Amino acid sequence: MAMSDEHKAALAEGRRQSRAIKAYLAALGQRRPGRPVTAKSLKDRIASLESKIESESDPLRKVDLRQARLDAETQLRQLDDRPDFAEAEAGFVKNAKAYSDRRGITYTAWREAGVPAEVLRKAGVPRTRRS
Repeated sequence: MAMSDEHKAALAEGRRQSRAIKAYLAALGQRRPGRPVTAKSLKDRIASLESKIESESDPLRKVDLRQARLDAETQLRQLDDRPDFAEAEAGFVKNAKAYSDRRGITYTAWREAGVPAEVLRKAGVPRTRRS
């Protein structure tokens, strides 16, 4: 039996919602607590380390500084490879309510998954389930 166009559209919408939710949860899992590391802060650190390497007279200390610079460069490359967190959050906010309603996912389940209350509020996911 062939699927109706309406059924196909509903399946496509569900897949789109799932991708947006998964992207946000993955991005959320990559965040570290504390001050966020930005490309600018890493570039500034690399420049500072290069300056320190040039002025350092202790050869062993120079090796330590070079390793710190290499680590910062690696971190900068990894930062460039990460998805845009704001974009992922916007996708979550756009899709979370409909996804939650369709799948029966509660506010508490999202909170336990690490989704901030403010994001759930923006998404329109209620604290309590309506019957």
